[in-house]
Amino acid sequence: MAHDPNQTPGDDPKLASLETRIDAAQRAEDARTATPQAPMGMGSPAARQGQRVISTLVGYPLGGGVIGWFLDGFFHTRPWIMLALLFLAFAGACFQVFSISKERSE
Repeated sequence: MAHDPNQTPGDDPKLASLETRIDAAQRAEDARTATPQAPMGMGSPAARQGQRVISTLVGYPLGGGVIGWFLDGFFHTRPWIMLALLFLAFAGACFQVFSISKERSE
């Protein structure tokens, strides 16, 4: 190819075309490999996991206490069955929290 004397060194159309294709490929690769950034709102995996932990730590003993209260009323043993179920429910809640913490957040 002959060199055009009117053309400046940086105005090669092949290089300009190559640069635009490289830029387009780089943007496409960045979009393909980008990790989605979830907001730290109530929909994030960490928030959902935290809600599970809190509901477990509150719900298990509360359920054990309510069931124990009714069983104590039925068997006339207040507060022994309720106390036993409260402790068992708290131990179960702790075990469940350890299981939740071992899960991989998605």
